[in-house]
Amino acid sequence: MQMKFMVKKACCSGGRAGALELGNCPKPIETPALLLSTRKGLPHFIAPDLLPSLPFPDSHLLQISPLHFLEGLASTTISKIGGLHQMLSLHQYGIAAVARDSIQCLPESKGATKLGPSFETPCGRLSVKPKDYVEMISCMRPNIWATLADEVPAWVSEKRNKTSVDRTVRWLDDCLALNPAAGSVFGAIVGGPNLDERKRCAVEVAKRNVSGYWIGGFGLGERIEERPALLSAIIDVLPDEKPRMISGLGLPEEILEGIDAGIDLFDSTYIYSLTLGGFALTFSLDKGGNQYDFQRCQVERDLTKINLRAKVYRKDMSPILGNCTCYTCQNHTKAYINHLFNVHEMLAQTLLEMEAIKDGRFKKFRMTFIESRRVHQETEAVCV
Repeated sequence: MQMKFMVKKACCSGGRAGALELGNCPKPIETPALLLSTRKGLPHFIAPDLLPSLPFPDSHLLQISPLHFLEGLASTTISKIGGLHQMLSLHQYGIAAVARDSIQCLPESKGATKLGPSFETPCGRLSVKPKDYVEMISCMRPNIWATLADEVPAWVSEKRNKTSVDRTVRWLDDCLALNPAAGSVFGAIVGGPNLDERKRCAVEVAKRNVSGYWIGGFGLGERIEERPALLSAIIDVLPDEKPRMISGLGLPEEILEGIDAGIDLFDSTYIYSLTLGGFALTFSLDKGGNQYDFQRCQVERDLTKINLRAKVYRKDMSPILGNCTCYTCQNHTKAYINHLFNVHEMLAQTLLEMEAIKDGRFKKFRMTFIESRRVHQETEAVCV
């Protein structure tokens, strides 16, 4: 279960490429990487027997919330089975545990106390103490786990924001003192939209004996234009040799911004939300780093995704993306997936979740992608 991380290449803006090695994964996971969002350890629309159809090793890092398992088996039972890897038969997959789940287990700042954070979950509001959380982690034995954080929305007072930093650092010390015999610890960093508090929290966490860093408190009401400075305030004081993970950045533009800032691992609900809505991603990069030949007439349409529920695809026998090598594009057509949606068959979501994106040159892709989305959104706004 031992984790190793190495930075292979860094650029002047702060972005970097690296490799994450986990003891049970046969191959290193190249970073920046996206953690697949799961429900009780499995991706939302993908059965265990279909997981091998996803690209390897890019899809072998799963994000779980220990709070999901409060509905079913007791933590002690999971421990007796041998942990989550053994219970789910995912022996060659990496598992990263974060208490926050941006789909079902949302942080609730009003319910937090000095004893522990509060979360809104399918089981109702739950308050979690460091001792209980570490016990769950010890039983589940993930490869990576983030310590508890007091995440607050951007509109709280400066006093409450400062309290959230103090609590998060204190809970980090509590978790470390309990010394769970499981996984690599990622220290939580918060601070809301305040640059000084973000930096103060990052400095304090960097002093502790942790294997990496989990950056929380994003996606909770801060302005998008504030994020670059907030990310810089954090990244500038963190050591380069340790990995950085973040939650709360959902849209592709936000992920690209995080990559440019130097984030290595991302927990995003974007794929889940698109899949649930019947959308498919339609952008790809060839080995030369080129995307589409964007013309002004084309750029008024959002070429990054299509709605496969639309009638226009009922007789479309082409794949979602012609040059894509994923299972869905190689085996099924737009017409078939449109039919699955019309008859309310969950296989539609399964096929969309399995859709893949090829690698390419980051800088050119980022500029082209953001420009196409910006112009499309401006055109929609004018029409409205």
